[in-house]
Amino acid sequence: MSGKQAKLTVGDQSIDLPMYSGTLGPDVIDVKDVLAKGFFTYDPGFMATASCESKITFIDGDKGILLHRGYPIEQLATQSTYEEVCYLLLNGELPNQAQMQDFRHRIKNHTMVHEQLQFFYRGFRRDAHPMAVMCGVVGALSAFYHDSLDIRNPEHRQISAIRLIAKMPTIAAMCYKYSVGQPFVYPKNELDYSSNFLRMMFATPCDDYEVNPILARAMDRIFILHADHEQNASTSTVRMAGSTDANPFACIAAGIAALWGPSHGGANEAVLRMLSEIGTVKNVDDFVRRVKDKSDGTKLMGFGHRVYKNFDPRAKVMKQTCDEVLTALGIQDPQLELAMKLEEIALNDEYFISRKLYPNVDFYSGIILKAIGIPLNLFTVIFALGRTPGWIAHWQEMIANPYKIARPRQLYTGAVQRDYVSLQQR
Repeated sequence: MSGKQAKLTVGDQSIDLPMYSGTLGPDVIDVKDVLAKGFFTYDPGFMATASCESKITFIDGDKGILLHRGYPIEQLATQSTYEEVCYLLLNGELPNQAQMQDFRHRIKNHTMVHEQLQFFYRGFRRDAHPMAVMCGVVGALSAFYHDSLDIRNPEHRQISAIRLIAKMPTIAAMCYKYSVGQPFVYPKNELDYSSNFLRMMFATPCDDYEVNPILARAMDRIFILHADHEQNASTSTVRMAGSTDANPFACIAAGIAALWGPSHGGANEAVLRMLSEIGTVKNVDDFVRRVKDKSDGTKLMGFGHRVYKNFDPRAKVMKQTCDEVLTALGIQDPQLELAMKLEEIALNDEYFISRKLYPNVDFYSGIILKAIGIPLNLFTVIFALGRTPGWIAHWQEMIANPYKIARPRQLYTGAVQRDYVSLQQR
């Protein structure tokens, strides 16, 4: 706590409110005491409300800074691996060689899923959205792995964390295989995390898949760049579900459901749909004109960010990765040409500059995923896979410390109390 205090004056009442200082970021005013005075605070979208204390991730949107446990995302994405970032998020420190070897070994021991889980997939229609399937399957994991669901037991929490990180690639690949009518491919633990995922996606029993190391590294970077993003909608959902003492699999399923929304995890999918609607480069100028016309209703996807008021630090790494992938594959994609034209306009047109509409991480990640061969409807599943360690880290942090069940208040504007009138008298 800082020595400072804030004072709230309402009419002739004065309420002293303590203030807290974090290691980074603005000071925070503790408003919980206003309830005792008969007031609530009103903050739609919780844009100015800190719902928890956390040591995991820090974002400075004005400066374009994203830190995981103090480490800049640019350094992690270019020098680390996804498994190492998972360890960092869960444990607070980067691992030494022995710790990393043990962590990888534990992950590989849990990559398979219970064989009966395949019957869950068969209960869905073939054309079901993969996010619907993933949400259902992850929620069902507690029915198969109920030997470690005591959330008060640190060892149980750790086992569940390892299981989720290990099994999410398998579950995601099974979602894809089921949708295209191909047999499920079992994990091959001699491969690294991202290579294993790509093989489970694209290998078949009659034709194995040789993993391109450039694509595997690109996939690893995509996972890293999506691993955590502070108190976003899905992470806050995981924390809120966790505050009821729900099991970790149910909490992560809740996060997946929240991520599904096009304003959150579906943004990179929306970018590709936008590029398809534009069609060709010759239509870009007309599209931009319609974006600028407020009465037209045309939306520009993949540009700007609710948090970052500067350049999205993840987008810089994603752009570099995009260039590497397309060069390695020798792809001349018309949609890439479109995307680069839009990027050029956004970075030079005063309309976009003044409104901070710069390319964000979703703008480039969608192009990379398409180049790798990931179908459009699986983009958000990839996001959920990458975000899993962040969700688990926040869930673990909350459970390991004192917490209260989440219970937001409301500004009620409905009818005042009135008496029931029977149907015959209405």
